[in-house]
Amino acid sequence: MNLSEKKNYYEVLEVPINATLQEIHNAYLQAKNAYSDDSAALYSLMTQEECNRILEQIEEAYSILGVAEKRREYDIARGFNQAHTPEGFDQEMAKRPDYKPSQSLSDYMNDSNDYSDIIQENARKEEFKYHQEHSNRNQASVSKVQAFKKFGLNYQQNSEFEQEIENCTQYTGEFLKKIREYKEVTVERMAEMTRISKTYIRNIEDDDFSKLPADVYTRGFVYQYAKCLKLNPDLVATSYIHHVRQLKNPS
Repeated sequence: MNLSEKKNYYEVLEVPINATLQEIHNAYLQAKNAYSDDSAALYSLMTQEECNRILEQIEEAYSILGVAEKRREYDIARGFNQAHTPEGFDQEMAKRPDYKPSQSLSDYMNDSNDYSDIIQENARKEEFKYHQEHSNRNQASVSKVQAFKKFGLNYQQNSEFEQEIENCTQYTGEFLKKIREYKEVTVERMAEMTRISKTYIRNIEDDDFSKLPADVYTRGFVYQYAKCLKLNPDLVATSYIHHVRQLKNPS
């Protein structure tokens, strides 16, 4: 995201100007997560200062677009959304045999002073948006269930090994593999959860530093790996990189 190219708050959040409030909220969360402290991007493409600067822009954009009244004032000032119809409204209304789209306001002003049809249509639009946004909330609940299925861990706990994990201060590839297998996460599932290739996962577990990318990338990979296993990601990533550097330079 190049801030110099962003001309308005909609572009900062990367949403269209006719986005619903729910879509704006979802885009805000997605953008915030992408540049947060636990994002792998911090260890690969961008500095902490750059990420913080983008996060400030994201927060500023959401503080306006995420509040209906402020968004309305902003749209008027920028000339946006002057004739916004919720996406899908016309198609949904067309299914109703009793629905007839109203004329434009200018046509009514020329013909009569009766604006009741326009008022009714605006009311229908508000009702449509309400049901749209509540439907999105229901979908969000389903997404949480799907996320739990994807990232949830279900395994038989061993108190002795749990204590060993808790006391560990130096994580090696071998120990990470032992934890992964103990928590019944396959390499394939780990790759799906972290979006790290199976090859890199195996290289990490084999301590094969000759086949791993630069330390900043490897740290990001191990950070995500640790998060998925419900470990302390900062401790694991930092100690693993220290371990790998010792392997590279035994002296």
